[in-house]
Formats: sequence, structure tokens, C-alpha cells
Amino acid sequence: MSAQQRTIAQEVTLRGVGLHTGAEVTMTFKPAPENHGYKFKRVDLKGEPVIAADASLVTNTQRGTNLEKNGVSIQTTEHVLAACVGLEIDNVLIELNASEPPIMDGSSKFFVEALEKAGVKEQDTCRDEYIVKEVITYIDEESGSEIILMPADEYKVTTMVDFGTKVLGTQNASINHISEFKEEISDSRTFSFLHEIEMLLEHGLIKGGDLNNAIVYVDKELSAATMDKLRVAFKKDEIAVKPNGILDNLTLHHANEAARHKLLDVIGDLALVGTRIRGKIIANKPGHYVNTQFAKKLQKIIKTERRNYVPDVDLHATPVKDINQIMEMLPHRPPFLLVDKILELTEEYVIGIKNVTMNEPFFVGHFPGSPVMPGVLQIEAMAQTGGILVLSTVPDPENYLTYLLKIDNVRYKHQVVPGDTLIFKLDLIAPIRRGICQMQARAYANGKLVSEAEIMAQIVKVKNN
Repeated sequence: MSAQQRTIAQEVTLRGVGLHTGAEVTMTFKPAPENHGYKFKRVDLKGEPVIAADASLVTNTQRGTNLEKNGVSIQTTEHVLAACVGLEIDNVLIELNASEPPIMDGSSKFFVEALEKAGVKEQDTCRDEYIVKEVITYIDEESGSEIILMPADEYKVTTMVDFGTKVLGTQNASINHISEFKEEISDSRTFSFLHEIEMLLEHGLIKGGDLNNAIVYVDKELSAATMDKLRVAFKKDEIAVKPNGILDNLTLHHANEAARHKLLDVIGDLALVGTRIRGKIIANKPGHYVNTQFAKKLQKIIKTERRNYVPDVDLHATPVKDINQIMEMLPHRPPFLLVDKILELTEEYVIGIKNVTMNEPFFVGHFPGSPVMPGVLQIEAMAQTGGILVLSTVPDPENYLTYLLKIDNVRYKHQVVPGDTLIFKLDLIAPIRRGICQMQARAYANGKLVSEAEIMAQIVKVKNN
């Protein structure tokens, strides 16, 4: 079973300026419930709109990873999200009174420190994790950038950078466990080349920049005019170039700080997938564009795999509950008892089966000469299987009845006919509270998903007369 989800124990606030806007910004990390994920809230706007950290919302990656929904944007999300992933925090609400988080020193260090100050709180629900089973790649032919994701026993990341300049050269960085993020990666600052800085300054695109939040690699000869511009922009009396090719007033934290910062960006950008990853990332010449394109691709693959996933169960194994034990828990009886065995039962999910035969009474009228199991009865069968899950949480299930409260997002994919064996898998969407159970229900037959729905049910104790 995977680890429990985690949020922060209390809210914590940071203040600073946005790198690109130069605007004063206040950012507050707040605890969030299970399955909330990472979300940003713009408290400076009417209605305080919320934007999820979702790859499908990426609109621009030129100077950071920017999200937009309904005309509301969040800029430069990657450093904040990397801190959350690096500390293995799953659920947090990030409130902002501006469009971008404070740049701080250009790394994730101050965000990590703030989150550690807030403390971590373990939650009831298990962490959602995508286990990589096959190699997944994305290549940007124009830039030559490539990201490869391969199976591994935990989340690992390697980045390799080569900008074709002598001053920076070729660098690489790696972490083999996410717990290394704080010490090895979080203090690695963003960087830029001098020619890029000049362009950004000319167009007023780094109003919040100074020599303390970006490493500037000098890739061209400094003219007197350029020196004057930099002194004015960075409010410094004197500016010079160090022997290692970077502007002064800043000392590298690591010889390969550029590669480490690129690793930081990869972790932050891939947080937009919305699911923890168990696999190894190898990123060659990564950037926000290729990172987020890969995140979108991976997001689609995960969605497709999970929708089409068929539980790997042994239909001939000794059941966790046979038909007699099922009838001890459920009040249903033939011909309306629609689950034959329970093969697996945990605190998070249940797997059951039904053998569909021509003897089912509903085939008499549905349909003569072309028997098809009604979709509504497939939902009922899944609900009964889910009833076993929720009733297993009480010591006397025989004294309870299970009632459906709501069914959402019902989809039928394939017909179910006599001779099929239906496999039902129901996963908790949220912890069971006050006898109310929310489940993602799926039914499979012949190696395919045949129906699915989101089901809410409640168990109610029967009053003894």
C-alpha cells in the first residue's frame, strides 16, 4: 500500500516581489483536505478564483510556467510546486494577492523553509501514485530537448544541460530519492545569460530582478553602455564579472548549480501531472516548454491507462468472501443479489465478481433473442460490491442497510452478455465519514472496461423493534 497523503499542519505566509511584474506579493500556504492536490487562489480578484496546478492549464512557458483559467493567470509556478513535491506534501492551497509568487532568491529554498515551519500533517487517504511500467518519451525536434521516463523503484531525476557556451559548458545533476531535494536541489537559483537579461530589461520584463535572485552568465563582452544599464537596473554602484564568468555580488552554491536548477524546474513542472510518479526521469536539455509538454502527454497516458486498466486477479483463488458470507452482510437476495464473490478487500478498495448466465431473470425481457445485461443493473451490482466495502467498517454489518445517495459520470462502453464474467473494482474517492462512502466504480469483462460511475452511498442502522 502506498504512503498516506500529507498536508501542512498550519498556514504560513511569505512576502516578496514578483520577478517579472516587480509587484509586492503576499503568498500564504494553507492546509488542504485529502485529494485536493495543489491549487492557487487569487485573493486579490473578485470571487477569489482558484486555479489547479494542472498541465492542461499551461498557456505560456517563455519565462516560467504560467497557468490560466477563465482569464485568470498564475505565473512562474515551478519553484513553489517543486518545494511541495520535494517535501512530499500532497495537498496545499496557495493564496496569492498577485499573479505570481515572490521570486525570493530565485530558488525553492525559502518555500521549503516556510513549509517546514508550517509542519507536516499526515492524512487518512493513501497517496495516488503512478507506477511506470514502460518507457515513455517526449522529444522536441526543434530544440533537441528530450525527456525519458522509465521504470524505477522510486522517483528519481537526472538532468543534463548543454547551452553550447564556454562559460556554462555541459552540466548534469541527479537525485535518487526525493528526500534529497532539500539539501541538494532546493537552494539552486534560476540563471540567465547576459544577452537575455539585456532583452528582458529593455522590454521591462524583469522588474523584480536583482543580483540576488538570478545567476547571470556573461556570454558576451561587456561594453561600457551595457555596464551602465546593469548598474541602473540592479541599483549597484559597480558591477564586474567574476573569473568563473558570472556577474559579481553572488557566489555559486554548487559548481553545477545550473543543472540542479533545471532539475528543480523539472520536478516543479511535472507536479502539474497531478499524480506522484514512481519512475526515473532523464531530461536532456530540459526547459519549461518540453517539461510541460511531457507533463501533458503523461497526464493523458495515465488517464487512459487507468480507465482501461483491468484488475489482475485470479478468478479461481479462494475468495475473501463467498456468496454465503456476502449474504451475511448484504440484505439483498436472489434474484436481486448481483455479486457472487469478493476477491480482494482493503480499507481503500474492494474487488468482486459476478458470473453472468442466461438464467438471469432480466434476460427474459431484455431482450428476447438478443440478451444484454441492463446498464442500470451493472451499476446496482457495483453498488452492492461497494456496500461490502462500507459495511466492513462496522462490527455488525447485518444490522445495517445500504442506500444509494448519488450516481455521477455514468458511462457504458461495451455490452455485457450471457457467459461474461464481470469484475468490479471500487476505489474510495474520499475517506468514509458518518457511514457515507464515495467510490469510483468500474466494471470489466473480457479484458475491457464495460461501465463506470462515481457512486455515493450511505449505511443506515436498522432500528430494532
